[in-house]
Amino acid sequence: MAHQAAPADRQTLEDGDEAPSVFNQYIDTLSYIERLHRLILDVVKDEFERLNIIDVNSVQALLLYNIGDNEVTAGELKSRGYYQGSNVSYNLKKLVEAGYISHERCSVDRRAVRISLTEKGRDMRTIVSELWARHIDSITQNKLLDDDDLVALGDHLKRLERFWSDQIRYIY
Repeated sequence: MAHQAAPADRQTLEDGDEAPSVFNQYIDTLSYIERLHRLILDVVKDEFERLNIIDVNSVQALLLYNIGDNEVTAGELKSRGYYQGSNVSYNLKKLVEAGYISHERCSVDRRAVRISLTEKGRDMRTIVSELWARHIDSITQNKLLDDDDLVALGDHLKRLERFWSDQIRYIY
């Protein structure tokens, strides 16, 4: 199989200055996405430290937030995009032990376990929701992004997600 050459890292502008190529912009975007994911986990962790919450970590809190009022199986967590990690069983077990999630066997398929938030889990979801609301207030007050910017950003990220999903499903 022939190896393709990597795209040029830089292209030159008319005045001789270099501008980032599409390749570099894509790599930078990937780096931003990765850093943003880590940062949001740190933001939640920082909030929990301020509130002296020690029995749930930021990954688990986001899982609780994403489950919300739904009743789902562990398998649905990934397919619905509620959880992106590889250790979902570990986090579910810890959340059940800590009283944030209830679980029961599905009456139709006894192998499947349906999970939902307990009152304690809904309280944790409220804490995360209030954090997001404060962020939205600060973002809009500081004119960092407006509604149209957030809609456009979400649309761009959804298209990128769809592209990557298609790469996994259809390209070998």
